[in-house]
Amino acid sequence: MKVQANGLQIEVDDTGGEGRPVILLVMGLGMQLVAWPRDFVQPLVDAGFRVLRHDNRDIGLSEGFDHKGVGNIVWESIRLRLGLPVRSAYTLQDMAADSLGVLDALGIAQAHVVGASMGGMIAQRMAATAPSRVQSLVSIMSSSGARGLPGPRREVAAMLLRRPLGRGEDELIAHSIRLLRLIQSPAYPQTDEALAERLRFAMRRAYHPAGMFRQMLAIGADTERPELLARIQCPTLVLHGEPDALVPIACGQDTARRIPGAQFVPIPGMGHDLPPEVCAILARHIVPFLNATPSRHP
Repeated sequence: MKVQANGLQIEVDDTGGEGRPVILLVMGLGMQLVAWPRDFVQPLVDAGFRVLRHDNRDIGLSEGFDHKGVGNIVWESIRLRLGLPVRSAYTLQDMAADSLGVLDALGIAQAHVVGASMGGMIAQRMAATAPSRVQSLVSIMSSSGARGLPGPRREVAAMLLRRPLGRGEDELIAHSIRLLRLIQSPAYPQTDEALAERLRFAMRRAYHPAGMFRQMLAIGADTERPELLARIQCPTLVLHGEPDALVPIACGQDTARRIPGAQFVPIPGMGHDLPPEVCAILARHIVPFLNATPSRHP
């Protein structure tokens, strides 16, 4: 369903029903709400939560920003390395406002916020800048964004900027599988058939690569977040895969170090994806953490 959030049309999926404590899931770079698999969502619903997923702006079925252009990702990356401001069509704070707007549209005063990768960065901003709205924070395979932290492995960084060999659906899926193979959970590999089925479903739902590049620039422009993390007051759980090749575990460790009282849990064998086995492991950490979080008055 579409809701009006922060002045934009945002696509939302609402599972579990009203009258339950709410979990808002915020997905990562270029990923649609369906990237939160049923294997992740259902254990949360079974534990008694109402679970909200949404397409971030510029991705999936939510409102796009093609009128803003794409920008030069290579040149802006050079500016970032030189310590110069990165120019972006919008900011991660804008995206945090979108997520808060989803809660507003549904009449929800407060929620547990769970973010993955870029979604973790957005969730961190929500917790830091709207503390009365965030009951707890779970940051998964994400980063503080501090300068000096390790980046993706070289082959992963190269693959992120590589163009597909063609524009047909099969070529696009093959290209995506090559990237996923580089960042997958080494202990829990998925078959090509399973990956292709999931990618085909997402691609037929919506395919908007320009939005991913604008989101990438928003991440690069987000240089003030490391200092904001000290302002987070809510209970925080940071989960990170030990062999993550896209966002190395040092990024998760730094996130937890900067947030007062945060718990850090390394996950052996987990990469930068959510196969069924990893979803089950994460649920075993997330559900008890949320259940132990006391209610906070807005």
